Amino acid sequence: MPGGTYTLLVELPERAVIAVGALGEHTFERGWYAYTGSALGTGGFARVERHRAVATGENDTRHWHIDYLLGQPETTVVAVARTADADVECAVAGALSGQPVVGFGASDCGCESHLAYSDDRERLWRAMRGAHRAFAP
Repeated sequence: MPGGTYTLLVELPERAVIAVGALGEHTFERGWYAYTGSALGTGGFARVERHRAVATGENDTRHWHIDYLLGQPETTVVAVARTADADVECAVAGALSGQPVVGFGASDCGCESHLAYSDDRERLWRAMRGAHRAFAP
């Protein structure tokens, strides 16, 4: 299965305080989140389906930071932007508009965050699509 870089558009309809593994407790405001990750291994973009399974409660395993946010019962993955065959995770994450959630999803790189928050769905979605187009090979 092909892989690359993806960004999930996630809705959190209610404010939540969530324990995020080693990062500890974070307060997540109600609104929209864009999480950028890579799917470069043998499973490729199957990782996106794994994230959807966590969000729907079909998978209870918490391996990555995003699993803790997606594991909230009210959280929904509403859209996905992808760039196939490209390792542009940090570039896309850095280009997203919105407020970064410091340290989230960025424990293995020098980025401030791989999760951005906005109360404006359309602005965040446009930024996601634009960033993926800008960094496509």
